[in-house]
Formats: sequence, C-alpha cells, structure tokens
Amino acid sequence: MAIHSQGEVMPGARRTLEPDGESPGRPAAGALGAAARTAGLAAGLAAASSGAWALEMDAGDDTALPEGTNLAVLYYQHVERDRLYVDGDKAPGRNKLDSDIGIARFVHYTKFAGMTINPQFLLPFGRMHLGGDLSGSASGVGDLILASVFWLVEKPESNTYFAITPYVYLPTGNYDKNDALNLGENRWKGTLQLGYITGLTDKLLLDLYADVTVFGNNNEYGPNSATLKQDPLYQVQGWLRYKLSDAWDVRAGYFHTWGGETKVDGVSSDDRVRTSKYQVGTAWFYEPKGQLIFTYGQDVAVENGFRERSRLNFRWLKLF
Repeated sequence: MAIHSQGEVMPGARRTLEPDGESPGRPAAGALGAAARTAGLAAGLAAASSGAWALEMDAGDDTALPEGTNLAVLYYQHVERDRLYVDGDKAPGRNKLDSDIGIARFVHYTKFAGMTINPQFLLPFGRMHLGGDLSGSASGVGDLILASVFWLVEKPESNTYFAITPYVYLPTGNYDKNDALNLGENRWKGTLQLGYITGLTDKLLLDLYADVTVFGNNNEYGPNSATLKQDPLYQVQGWLRYKLSDAWDVRAGYFHTWGGETKVDGVSSDDRVRTSKYQVGTAWFYEPKGQLIFTYGQDVAVENGFRERSRLNFRWLKLF
C-alpha cells in the first residue's frame, strides 16, 4: 500500500505563495493575465491542498498470510507535479510541487473469532518542495495511521480473498497553521475500504478495491485559525497481475478518486477532486521472505489540483 496525496498545500496559507520575482501589484503579463494567474493559484492551490490522502493499494495487499507472520515494510515515493488545474483548465504560470515521502509500516497477522486479521501501523515522513513560480518547502513526519484488515473470505486454493479494512489517522504529524506546506493535517480522519482478490487463471490475478474517507475538522487552518471542513472522498482501484514465475510478476493498475470538496469557515472552495491515474510495475521475491516492488505512474485526468507528471514507488518487504 502507498499513500497518494491529492494535495498538501494549505489554501489557508496561499496568500504567502507569491510567484518568485513578482509582486502582487505588478502583473508580469498584463492585468488580465495577472488576474487569471491569481484566480488559478487561489482555486487550484486550495483544491490541491484539500489535505486528502488517498490510499493506493499494491496488488496482492489483501492476501491473507499465516497466523503469527510479521511484516516490516519500507516505502519510498518520489512524485513530480508540473501543472495546476482549476475546473479542468490549466492554471497560468509555472506551478510545480515535488515530494519525497517514505512510509514505515509494521504488520502482525493473527486470528480473531476464527478470522484472520492483521493489526498494523504506518508512519509517513519526508519532504515536499514547491518550484517554478512558487516557493516553499516542508519536511518532517506525517500523521500516524492505525489499521487492520479483516478477512471475510479466505480461499488460498483459488487465490480468492474478500476483506474489509478500517483506517484511523491520528493528528500527530508536523503542522503549523502559518506554513504553506504541512505533512500533518491537524485533524482526525477515517477510511473504510473493501478489497477483493481472485485468480482469473493460474497466472493472471485481479485485485479490486473501493474506499471512502471521512474527515474531522481542522480548527487551526491557516494564519487566521479558520475552520476547515471536507466532504467524503471516494476511490476505486483495480490491478491486473501476471505471474511470470512463483517469485516474479508484472502488474498494471488504474485509480479514480472523486469528492472531497472543502469549506473554509462555511464558504465552499469549489475544489472537488476528480482524478484518474495509472501505474505499471513489477514485484519480485528475491528470497523466500524478502520482496521488492517497483511501480511507475502518472495522472491522466485532473479536474482540480496538481497533476502528477511522474510517480516512482519503491517498496521493500521482509517477513519474519
């Protein structure tokens, strides 16, 4: 599993994000161009910074493992974003947001009432950096995530699994209301996800996921300590895996995320998310208890927010 940021810039702090080398009162390309640019940055940054983090599952994540198994997992994600969209249109200017995010994850498989479960925690950390005509950066630790998969169907003989997973996000990460960028969100969140895996053939497997995320309020939003509220965010994901051998597969996935419009002090930001993307990659068990996963992806459609030009995901997993 990875965590895909739908946006990490605080709209409440967007007033501090002036284009490098320009002043608010001196348009670089005429009054109309400056007005369009200002409107684009205000609306687009608000959308990109809704604070919505979507869960990107790695293919095979909802495969149940034997009771007593432990997993240590380390993720690294490098994302380059080179365009900002407002209502489906590209905002003026050079608007860039790059991030290097790691996630430390520990998982334990056990039984509860005869059902396999796997209580776990995930801790994001890393750095984000604005570029182009924008300036600003943030580094530190994100919000701690607690979760557990509950397997309702577990048929390893046919590679068929159906599971439900609740996630709880604790407001423990680095957050400063005066900063334009933050890794923490200063609010509680919860996600409920359904996952289904089945073997289409001996070598071809299908993974399907659907989830909804609900948000608590952030009452310290932006320099004026506004109240941020957010509508639920929805996502569907699908993966196809082809097993080249018992230890090696190739995979391709598609993701669609929508919803999550925000309100600041009761005023709608008109920043609903509607994003589609793909990923392709490979997974390899380099030893019986060690696995590497590498995927590459990019956004193919963005209504509001930054477009991901490229995303590189790397995952190391160790069973013990």
